[in-house]
Amino acid sequence: MDDEHEKRWYVVNTYAGHENRVKENLEKRVESMGIQDSLFRIVVAEEPEIEIKNGKTIEKMKNMFPGYVFVEMKMTDEAWYVVRNTPGVTGFIGSSGGGAKPFPVSPVEMESILRRMGQSDKKVTVDFEVGDMVKILTGPFSGMEGKVSAMNDQTQTASVMTMLFGRETPTDIAYNDLEKVKE
Repeated sequence: MDDEHEKRWYVVNTYAGHENRVKENLEKRVESMGIQDSLFRIVVAEEPEIEIKNGKTIEKMKNMFPGYVFVEMKMTDEAWYVVRNTPGVTGFIGSSGGGAKPFPVSPVEMESILRRMGQSDKKVTVDFEVGDMVKILTGPFSGMEGKVSAMNDQTQTASVMTMLFGRETPTDIAYNDLEKVKE
């Protein structure tokens, strides 16, 4: 099967600050031009960020990749043309120019982005459950062990009780950054 008929993720470059507008424009164009069979999900990669202002906690969405929109599409000539000619789009990332079609984002990278947004398709199967001891494999708590106190399959994270400054503190860690401690 050639690339043209395969559903893949691509990165579209936009004017900074116009990501959501480009997403809306693209969604409207997909509908008005009837190309739902070549253009699927259009994602602005955002993750929640907690900000404390004047003692109030505000949760804002923070764009992980300003100036970029992720588009899941079949790279047909028509779909490629529609995306490139959407207002606010400056081009595709990974195209060598001169009319060359762009390279898709690797599924592994895209999976990691979707997981950070809590939109992962792939369910990570884990061999630990609430009450088990786990070891944290990456990040600032790498190498630490703790007990799983809660699990959220939606966001694919576990709350792990770790010792911090002599106190047990719950820390949310992605499933795939944890490993069950063998007794």
